[in-house]
Amino acid sequence: MSNHTTVELLWLEKRIENRVRFGRAASEKIIDGHRRVLSFAPGSIFAFVRWTSNDFGAVLSRIDILRAVAPGQRYSTVPCINPGGDSLLRLSGWPKVEHVLHLIEAMEALGINPADAAPEYWHHVHNRVSVNENPRTYTRSRHQAWLNRRRIAL
Repeated sequence: MSNHTTVELLWLEKRIENRVRFGRAASEKIIDGHRRVLSFAPGSIFAFVRWTSNDFGAVLSRIDILRAVAPGQRYSTVPCINPGGDSLLRLSGWPKVEHVLHLIEAMEALGINPADAAPEYWHHVHNRVSVNENPRTYTRSRHQAWLNRRRIAL
C-alpha cells in the first residue's frame, strides 16, 4: 500500500474535466486518452478542479486545494482522491472557482508556485471567497515571511 495520495483525472470533451491546476506530482500513470492518475507525496499541496456540464451548460464547478496526507493522518474525503486530503480550500460555483483561479494566476505572475504558498493563505481565501469578500493579496513579502517561518520550524 502506497503512502501517496492519488488523484484520478478524467477529461471528456465538453462534458467532464477533472484536472490538477497546480501541484508537484510524484508520479503519473496514463490509463488511456481520457484518464490518468497522479500521485502526491505526503505534505504536497495541490489544487483539484472539477467541472461537469450537460446539454444546458455547466452543472458542477468546484475547486479543492488539498494537502496530501501521510498514513494515519486525518483527512477529508473528496471524490476521485484516495484516500482524501487535508482540506485547505473547498469552493463550488463558477464565480467562486473563477475567483480562486485568478488568485492562482496572480501568484504565478509573481513567480511564486501556488504549491509553495502558505497553507494558511488558502484557508483565508476559502473563508473570504465563500462569503463573497475579496481575500488579501498574496505578495512576495508574505511569501518570504512564510518561508522564514517554515525554515525556523524545521
